[in-house]
Amino acid sequence: MKPAVTLAITGRVLLQLRRDHRTLALMLLVPCLLLTLLWWMFDRDELVFGRLGPPLLAMFPFIVMFLVTSVTTLRERSSGTLERLLSMPMGKLDFLVGYALAFCAVASVQASLAVGLTVGLLGLDIAGPIWALALVAVADAVLGAALGLFVSAFAETEFQAVQFMPALVIPQILLCGLFVPRASLPDGLGQASDLLPLSYAVDSMRRLQTTGLSGDFWADIAVVIG
Repeated sequence: MKPAVTLAITGRVLLQLRRDHRTLALMLLVPCLLLTLLWWMFDRDELVFGRLGPPLLAMFPFIVMFLVTSVTTLRERSSGTLERLLSMPMGKLDFLVGYALAFCAVASVQASLAVGLTVGLLGLDIAGPIWALALVAVADAVLGAALGLFVSAFAETEFQAVQFMPALVIPQILLCGLFVPRASLPDGLGQASDLLPLSYAVDSMRRLQTTGLSGDFWADIAVVIG
């Protein structure tokens, strides 16, 4: 792997995203709009927003980055851009790492905007530090981007990439503990939940919400990042 080539690919992807205003708006603004809508729905009951806000702050960046990353990568392949890039003197690892760095950078901006809005303007109150909340949100967004890159290796069209969402994303949303505490899930579902990274992302958000930083929090973060 050549660092100069990898960074050149990263810069190219970021430049392409900057020119695609609709995709950029989807990545940066949609999570903020969804969190604002949630706050507005429960403006008369701050406890509900305080309970749902942190888990959804983990989910929204994850979902958006999964969709955008998988579709964008498939678009590169279908347009022939990927073949032209791979015909140049660079390895596949340069391509993958370059794309990963670009989407990780966007994910960091996206998560930071969502955390700033939620804590600063919407008044979300947590026991832990704000930087830890931002760390979890960024890790979740990066996780979504990584899963999107993984899916793009198996899908042949953009439509097929979107079809992976019911198979890989929605089960994680259902079993992560948002609707039913993970400890209360029936046998089999509880064990399945233990295998899903989004479960640990939601757990880490809840720990920040109630107890702050702890060893369990860092263990959850290690699972999400790893």
